[in-house]
Amino acid sequence: MSTTDKAPPEASQQTEDAAAGAQLSTAPLEDAPGAPVGIGVIGWLRWFWRQLTSMRVALILLFLLSLASIPGSLIPQTQVDAMKVATWKREHASWVTVAEKLQLFDVYSSVWFSAIYLLLFVSLIGCILPRSWQFVGQLRGRPPGAPKRLDRLPAYTTWCTDKPADEVIAAAGKVLAGSRFRTETRAGSVAGEKGYLREAGNLVFHIALIVMLVAFAWGQLYKSEGGKLVLRGKGFSNTLTQYDDFKSGSFFTPDDLPPFSFTLDRFDASYAKTGPQKGTARDFKAHVTFRDGADGAPHQREIEVNKPLEVDGSKVYLLGHGYAPIVSVTDPTGKVIFKDAVPMLPQDSNLTSSGAIKVTDGYKDKDGKKEQLGFGAMFVPTYAGEGKGTMFSQFPDLGFPALMLSAWHGSLGVDSGLPQNVYQLDTSKMQMFKDDSGQLFKQKMLPGETMTLPGGAGTVKFEGIERWATFSITHQPGSGLALAGAIAAIGGLAGSLFIQRRRIWVRAVTGEDGVTVVEMAGLGRSESTKLPEELGALAAALHQQAPTAPDQPVKETVEGERG
Repeated sequence: MSTTDKAPPEASQQTEDAAAGAQLSTAPLEDAPGAPVGIGVIGWLRWFWRQLTSMRVALILLFLLSLASIPGSLIPQTQVDAMKVATWKREHASWVTVAEKLQLFDVYSSVWFSAIYLLLFVSLIGCILPRSWQFVGQLRGRPPGAPKRLDRLPAYTTWCTDKPADEVIAAAGKVLAGSRFRTETRAGSVAGEKGYLREAGNLVFHIALIVMLVAFAWGQLYKSEGGKLVLRGKGFSNTLTQYDDFKSGSFFTPDDLPPFSFTLDRFDASYAKTGPQKGTARDFKAHVTFRDGADGAPHQREIEVNKPLEVDGSKVYLLGHGYAPIVSVTDPTGKVIFKDAVPMLPQDSNLTSSGAIKVTDGYKDKDGKKEQLGFGAMFVPTYAGEGKGTMFSQFPDLGFPALMLSAWHGSLGVDSGLPQNVYQLDTSKMQMFKDDSGQLFKQKMLPGETMTLPGGAGTVKFEGIERWATFSITHQPGSGLALAGAIAAIGGLAGSLFIQRRRIWVRAVTGEDGVTVVEMAGLGRSESTKLPEELGALAAALHQQAPTAPDQPVKETVEGERG
């Protein structure tokens, strides 16, 4: 005779309870026992993959990615503003070597940032794929049968009725189905399951993170952004040679620029003229004539702050505006060698502006020697007047415009091949025109006035004033995809936080006395006070169809969490 070992009743019940709550989540069991990893290269690769695709490591990588973005916010980036990078290097000369070795001026394209980014991408994919297959299996599966001891579950109720057990089970199935539970009927019991959107939301959240990572990479690799200053009456064509400054992603090509052009017809600006907000901008608007394509028909458009012009995925933003004094220069013979509107760079909110006028060609002094002329310029749209203040504007609109020029001659240094700031004058190879006291010759002029250079060197006339506006033309592919990912991530996170995955079991057993004992119990993935409330409502609905039997003690109770 052989004997077979049997598990103790308590151990058997624990096994059944565990089975009842199994697969309420798609989270992988990272510490679950399994086949040994093994030794050697294959074993280490398996171990590394299991660690990389764990949710714990994904969260760590996400945290590291956030930390890695901090240097890019604190230190100027070459792709954003090369001039600021040069200034930072001058001010922090002792840190330049370390910063360059750590690629701190190109954080988002650095090796270490890319490594974190790619590891996070792989980790999320490796974590989501098995969970997705597991979730699909749960959707195709059926709710598990009821445990033997329903009274040990967190929410429980029972009563006796004189209805037959099969009628109670049929009624229970209809009650659960009416509350959108997926049901499975077995002998003497019915099981219902609900809340699949919790796990679906969890998966949507993680998939949305991958979508956002893809959108971010796509946008960085194929993006383009450039700036252009346009004078009133002048135009812009969307080609590389037309930009004042331009930066792009690694995979960008000039063919990616959509063909369009526009002309700045008029620029309107209004300001508060009285009160504590005097001088505050009220409205900026650029009126342009827009042409889509090389031979597109002209259309009148308006570009305002935060209201860009959109063309084939590119956006034209209005960034700023200013003034451009119209200046003409004559040589000693009286010949006009220069006449143009010269943009000035605003220095304050009242548009006190500075700049430089550079005459590079066509000038000869009275002895016939070729030279270049340079003028340091300061322009104010509203001057306080002689003896009433310094050369600072009192209001941003054209109330009393004035132009101050200081005169130099020699070499501007534009032939050296090195880039120059168009708003600054390099006087290292120039000599100043001197006044009667031997100081730098300078003069303040109103529109229409003329400045005569010392020694019969020529004249400079303040002809008038033009307006200019600066535009930013950006092409950021993947923005819509990133927005969709962000919205999906928020929706998925909300679903995973506020929807509870739960199961309800109903068992009905008719005794020898003809009385049927009805038991109802519920189990959720996480402890919640809503589960007993929901079980109570379902029990009340079922009780109406299977009321307590006469002469039986009333036992309708719903028990909450058990210790």
